[in-house]
Amino acid sequence: MVFDVSVAMTWLLFLALFPMAFFWFRRCWRILVQRDFSEVALKGGRSPDNPARWAPYTMAINGVAGAVALFVVIGVAMFGLPYDTWTAMAGTTIWSKFLLDFALSRHAHGLGPRERT
Repeated sequence: MVFDVSVAMTWLLFLALFPMAFFWFRRCWRILVQRDFSEVALKGGRSPDNPARWAPYTMAINGVAGAVALFVVIGVAMFGLPYDTWTAMAGTTIWSKFLLDFALSRHAHGLGPRERT
């Protein structure tokens, strides 16, 4: 195996799955168990008017993303998932999580005029 940019990026993606899964599961834990809605549907660092309404959606997005990331890590480490399979799963999960979080935050804050502070 020759160490080049492709190998470095592959290792970076694989190693980044560990902290991402941890943070996503931690957000689920905060919402489900601790009832902490401070990170729910943030837009510009501010929560929506009723964050408890959007908490189940945020928890589901983070829970599914964390579960898929954990599945990929275990699949690669223990069962030798093929490269194309695990990189596709990891990449799709990361992009889907970011896009769904963005869409949820915009939907939770409504389409009204932006407040200037």
